[in-house]
Amino acid sequence: MTANALAKPFLKWAGGKRQLVDELRKYVPEQYKTYFEPFIGGGALLLELQPTSAVIGDSNAELINCYEIVRDSVNELIEELKKHKSFNGEKYYYELRNWDRHPNYKSIPEIQRAARIIYLNKTCFNGLYRVNSQGQFNVPYGKYKNPNIVDSACLQAISQYLNGINIQIKNSDFETIIGDTNKDDFIYLDPPYDPVSATACFTGYSANGFNKNEQRRLKLVMDKLTAQGCKVLLSNACTEFIQELYKDYTQVKVTAARAINSNPEKRGRINEVLVMNYDCRNLNNGTPLTSHKI
Repeated sequence: MTANALAKPFLKWAGGKRQLVDELRKYVPEQYKTYFEPFIGGGALLLELQPTSAVIGDSNAELINCYEIVRDSVNELIEELKKHKSFNGEKYYYELRNWDRHPNYKSIPEIQRAARIIYLNKTCFNGLYRVNSQGQFNVPYGKYKNPNIVDSACLQAISQYLNGINIQIKNSDFETIIGDTNKDDFIYLDPPYDPVSATACFTGYSANGFNKNEQRRLKLVMDKLTAQGCKVLLSNACTEFIQELYKDYTQVKVTAARAINSNPEKRGRINEVLVMNYDCRNLNNGTPLTSHKI
């Protein structure tokens, strides 16, 4: 299957890997069976690799609905987005943003909900998907002059790709999403990052947080996958906690550009760590923090 270069992330997501995908690709095993990604987000690595067999998912129901609609009803989705483009403005934005404040929100057709999420993502401040503790979208209007609300070529390309492969799309906890892995499958784990400081925590893409206990649970899952013979690559913040947590695995420090921050002065390049349970020395020119091969 020939990769479609037009198939790129259709959503800007906190922690998205668009800026890091070329670096990530250096550490992807050359051969594997099924590709798993349980924190799919914007799907940058999935769409870069375009594997022919994949299981993807996320705990965010609105995000997963978007992927399912892009796969199953892309033409209807594009027509809905055209309506939003024609009415775009600050008043209209807040009317749509308030949909999830109403008790009947879940009864709104899936296509309309997906178009709403894409529209809000394209027009909200800094393209940041964030919800409050009640799961309500709470990012202010972005006031962009010409937001790319209807990217028909990209959406059609992703739909064509998703319909041309063997794929499962799941809305569930990460441990459930990767519950059917087998030896030589490849799993990419990109969880909400461990905060680099007390004020840097961002878990607002879901009403449920991802604290250090969740990070520890994820590490235990990686241990199980390793014992099973799977190939696992994980991304996270390069904090002392994460480095210590994965001290028995190969770690490589990389630098990533991060544009999502309400304070422009705090945007820039930050250190991240890639953790893997296979030898990466023949795959890249990175700087290993440890070289232990499991």
